[in-house]
Amino acid sequence: MKVATTSERLKQILSERHIRQIDIIEAAKPYSEKYNVKLNKNDLSQYVSGKTEPGQSKLSILGMALNVNEAWLMGYDIPMERKENTSEYEYQNIKGVMPLPEMRKVPLLGAIACGEPIYKEEDEWISLPTDIKADFCLRCEGDSMINARIHDGDIVFIKNCPEVENGQIAAVSINNEVTLKRVYYYKDKNKIVLSPENPNYEPFVYTNEELNDIRILGRAVTFLSSVK
Repeated sequence: MKVATTSERLKQILSERHIRQIDIIEAAKPYSEKYNVKLNKNDLSQYVSGKTEPGQSKLSILGMALNVNEAWLMGYDIPMERKENTSEYEYQNIKGVMPLPEMRKVPLLGAIACGEPIYKEEDEWISLPTDIKADFCLRCEGDSMINARIHDGDIVFIKNCPEVENGQIAAVSINNEVTLKRVYYYKDKNKIVLSPENPNYEPFVYTNEELNDIRILGRAVTFLSSVK
């Protein structure tokens, strides 16, 4: 049963611990970086004032930073103390609270074309859950893969492999430039077709000696998209 609001719980912590909002932000930084969840001063100010409520991810970050139970922070009548080994089962009866997945980082190697082949080097690392098997990621440019829900600016995660099954989406190097397309290989015709997911674009078709300039870098396993 809820007996308080998140705003009231945060005000209680600020008062009892004699800390400021900026102290909470500083305490949250290691967890924000680990789980790739941004928590800024404006967010916290909104939560303390009661104007908005934190979503699941930011609630979990606050719980870890303050070393309190997330459900208590939401206002439920339960002990404040945080259980470090809280199981997923223990969260099931409290709406909106689930443990965050363990995260790791993979290199963002550059920009990949969703259109004409390009490649731009970048030097950055992107977080993703450890259960997603990817070796690197690329930032998409263009709109040739929109029917696969991959849009300009999305981050696509790639698993290293020299071959993919027909119809799978892959990062493909063409004369040292890189594109993201569905791959269809016809061994009997010695032909490869790189197909877009947008009817406004024509497939790329390569045969015979042209295949010497084609190299599959890896299979797309998932992507990270911004809210449109």
